[in-house]
Amino acid sequence: MPQNSNHLKLAEEILFYFKKLDFVEAVILGGSLTGKIIDHHSDIDLYVYSDQRVPPEFRKDVVQNLGASEANIGLTFWDDGDEWFHKKSGIEIDMIYWDKKWIEDQLENLLIKHKASIGYSTCFWHTILNSKILFDRSGWFSQLQSKSKIPFPQHLKEAIITKNYPLLRNIIPSYYNQINKAIDRNDIVSINHRIAAFFASYFDIIFALNEIPHPGEKKILPFVQNNCLKIPHSMSENIRDILNNSGDLLPNLDELINNLNALLKQEGFSPEEFSWKNL
Repeated sequence: MPQNSNHLKLAEEILFYFKKLDFVEAVILGGSLTGKIIDHHSDIDLYVYSDQRVPPEFRKDVVQNLGASEANIGLTFWDDGDEWFHKKSGIEIDMIYWDKKWIEDQLENLLIKHKASIGYSTCFWHTILNSKILFDRSGWFSQLQSKSKIPFPQHLKEAIITKNYPLLRNIIPSYYNQINKAIDRNDIVSINHRIAAFFASYFDIIFALNEIPHPGEKKILPFVQNNCLKIPHSMSENIRDILNNSGDLLPNLDELINNLNALLKQEGFSPEEFSWKNL
């Protein structure tokens, strides 16, 4: 049996329990399984949508019934969720519990009000668009997904670039300037922290320029290369030099930003407009 068949069979076994709860509106498959990119690290991402919290006691019973070698129930570090390993297959399961109204508000803020974030602005949109419906009690999720199938709003594109671009190098507290200070202090932890934040904003801009919802942080370079037509010159090489600490870090960042500037100008944006020079 193919690896993804084992994953899907287990997902259906989990679904058997959750669809019994009247307040569970939908159970949706997300993550790598929906993109048919399966490897030995692939887990099952299941999103449970409801208008009230699924009790941790119920969730614990489901895990015990199906069998787990290790389990964390009721995690609240990011979303409300459970993580566990199926004892028989060794497959990791990531259960995410989202409130219906909350995700509706997230999409409205993004697709109607065009509110950008600092990095990862359109990840929730990508999740909804690429989800596979396993259970949809009243058709609510299908309607939500249909409403999300719209062209990338121009105002959202502009908002994402406007919010994220200045943070790269154009303002006093930019990531570039923070990295420079960290280098002077020989603060390697801070350097790593600020580089990660830099790339969060950088890729938010790349996906906005290409009018593609952000797929998240995993395998991001191959995704860009395979799905984006508008890519700054030498982007992959510059990023590898930065992350491999090849040569001086700041000149490599300068080259990466300068090549992004050239692409922005080609697309009708003026990087100089994002300088925030008030005096």
